[in-house]
Amino acid sequence: MIEWVLLCAGAAIAWFWYATMAARERAVSVGRDLCGREGLQLLDDTVALRSLSFGRDAMGRLALRRRYGFEFSDTGNNRRDGEIEMLGLRVVDTRLAPYRESPTSSVTHGPWG
Repeated sequence: MIEWVLLCAGAAIAWFWYATMAARERAVSVGRDLCGREGLQLLDDTVALRSLSFGRDAMGRLALRRRYGFEFSDTGNNRRDGEIEMLGLRVVDTRLAPYRESPTSSVTHGPWG
C-alpha cells in the first residue's frame, strides 16, 4: 500500500515539475516576443516565478495561476520591470513598467493564445 502512495506522490511531483517548466518556457517566449515587438531588450533572457496560486479559467476549471517577473531595458543603461501572468499555459496578462517610448512603439498588453 505504501508503495502506491509513494508512486502517486512521485508522479504528482513529476507532473508539477514538467508543467512548471513548460509554463516557464512559454513565459520566456512571450517575454522575448513582447520585448522584440516593442524594441526593448529582455535582460538576462529569463523570467522568474513571483507567485503561484489557483485560479479558474474561462470554462470554470481549476488551473495554476503563475506570475513571472522579468527585467527589460529601453535604453540599454537601465532596468525596468515587466510581468507575465499565466493561467495554466495560457497567457492572460502582461505588464510593462513605464518607459520612454519611441515614435514607432505601439504598446499592447493582453492575452496571447
